[in-house]
Amino acid sequence: MNAFDTHEVFNQATPFENVNLFACDPALIEALLREGGGAALQELDALGEKLGRAGTYALAREANRHGPELQQFDRTGRRIDEVLFHPAWHELMAILVGAGAHASPWAAPGPGAQVARAAAYLLVGQVENGAQCPVTMTYASVPALRQALDLPQIAARWLPKILSREYDPRSLPVEQKRGALVGMGMTEKQGGSDVRSNTTRATPVPPAEAQALFGDEAGGAWRIVGHKWFFSAPQCDAHLILAQADEGGLSCFFLPRYLPDGSRNAIRVQRLKDKLGNRSNASSEVEFANAYGWLVGQPGRGIPTILEMASHTRLDCVLGSAGIMRAALTQALHHARQRAVFGKPLVGQPLMQNVLADLALESEAATAFALRLARCFDAKDDAQQAMLARVLTPAGKYWICKRGPGFGAEAMEVLGGTGYVEDAPLARLYRELPVNSIWEGSGNVMCLDVLRAFGKSPAARDALAAELALAGDADAAFAGYRARLLADLDGPQTDEFGARQLSERIVLAVQAGLLLRHAPPFVAQAFLQSRLVQAPGGAYGRLPAGTDCAAILARALREY
Repeated sequence: MNAFDTHEVFNQATPFENVNLFACDPALIEALLREGGGAALQELDALGEKLGRAGTYALAREANRHGPELQQFDRTGRRIDEVLFHPAWHELMAILVGAGAHASPWAAPGPGAQVARAAAYLLVGQVENGAQCPVTMTYASVPALRQALDLPQIAARWLPKILSREYDPRSLPVEQKRGALVGMGMTEKQGGSDVRSNTTRATPVPPAEAQALFGDEAGGAWRIVGHKWFFSAPQCDAHLILAQADEGGLSCFFLPRYLPDGSRNAIRVQRLKDKLGNRSNASSEVEFANAYGWLVGQPGRGIPTILEMASHTRLDCVLGSAGIMRAALTQALHHARQRAVFGKPLVGQPLMQNVLADLALESEAATAFALRLARCFDAKDDAQQAMLARVLTPAGKYWICKRGPGFGAEAMEVLGGTGYVEDAPLARLYRELPVNSIWEGSGNVMCLDVLRAFGKSPAARDALAAELALAGDADAAFAGYRARLLADLDGPQTDEFGARQLSERIVLAVQAGLLLRHAPPFVAQAFLQSRLVQAPGGAYGRLPAGTDCAAILARALREY
């Protein structure tokens, strides 16, 4: 039996068990092996089996149906600023943390560690996405926190708990917990992406006062006054924020929920955001009423510190969108195989084959690109790979995340009215897709960042050229596209007006090169003809005549 014959998600009348999401995604398996994460196959196989169970899908539904609630005060009137979650949320978080999606490359570094972690993140993205937010921020926080190794109240007390694979949702001082998570707070009402306009202030606490407050763990304490318009995952045990330091300018600070003396930090959660999607996760607005924080990095170096974090969160935006695409594709394929229209299965209708095959190409290309990007993060000591990541991270976040909402809408339309109602998961998946394009830098911010990468160093063009050269010159369409792209990258990149088109071309070229090298010819050629020879359209189902849709769909529906 094909695994997807039992893939009736959320239909509790015919529940399915042990549909292994990992085994059912050939593009993911092949890309994982290719990019160097093959040592993690057994662990990923077990994770895919757990995620593919009917009960796990039910958790995703319940966590989104019963979203978080803010409890500002306890029953005696004391301020506590706690966020209450449905039990389903905690079960999903335990799966994620148990799989090491929050910290495995830092806890066990080695060849392919980032790629293996990315594959796990892709699998989780096919099930539930709100829980990925605190996991991503914790993952991204570690490189920044390692800059604070001279602060024992951060390094010694926090890093072992962050690297732990035990999910501990209790609201307690960190030394009493089995594991810890870290959130972020960058955006202010007046600033948005322009974090340099932040008005939150940080003032160093006089040593005598800090000693009286915190004893031996007082070193480097600052007092924080201000606000954050988006304070992600307020239930996390600590947050990294930006504030204007009285000495040095915009700086990065570590704010724990509980202070070294065991008291609650003065982080006042004003309300939770009422969001379009990502409803299982809590996002909030907060005020800092003389909260205490500790400097991470050097005073005035908040932007470089945060950019290190942002590169990792942007990687996860690419991975998250690719995961949701695969989930939406799976739903559409399953429905089309079960639904009979005008006397034959919907999947046998030529125009529907065009749509489904086009979606399958988009999903496979996104998966291949995402894991190739993760390999760049595994090779940060390689100057060329680091430069390639500098280009592909913002370009990929722009293009793949921007393609997501249209992809979700098309998949939902395959189901028609059934897909539009909340009984099926596609409505939820559709609502999830825009956030990855908005979070951690909108499309314009990403494309301008691509321009900056080329403007700062000619090595950016050289790194991209080296990657594209791996696909060779045998395919004339690809060789011509590559030549035109690299010719346009000669010299300074100052055309802000055309930055979106440039970013799109870069991603399409890399995706085409990867598919030419590693995918079957019927996949690679269909992608080239529909994305490079002709420009990709705003809708799917525009594959040219002669495309082997049956082969593409058979590959997407790999049987085990």
